[in-house]
Amino acid sequence: MSQGRGAVQAESRAKAMVAGAATAGAVTLGVIGLPVVAGIAAVPAVVLTWRWWKHRSVNGIRF
Repeated sequence: MSQGRGAVQAESRAKAMVAGAATAGAVTLGVIGLPVVAGIAAVPAVVLTWRWWKHRSVNGIRF
């Protein structure tokens, strides 16, 4: 059975928070002067952001 609209939007918000936190962590590492570690931390941030965008597009959620 498919999820309701509210459940899909709640899942999208949760995915956005995780992707945002990962991105913020990577940016913070870059700002404090650890560019190699920031580059490594950016990989999961990109993957999580991609999954979030894909989830929104598959479910027809607009910005």
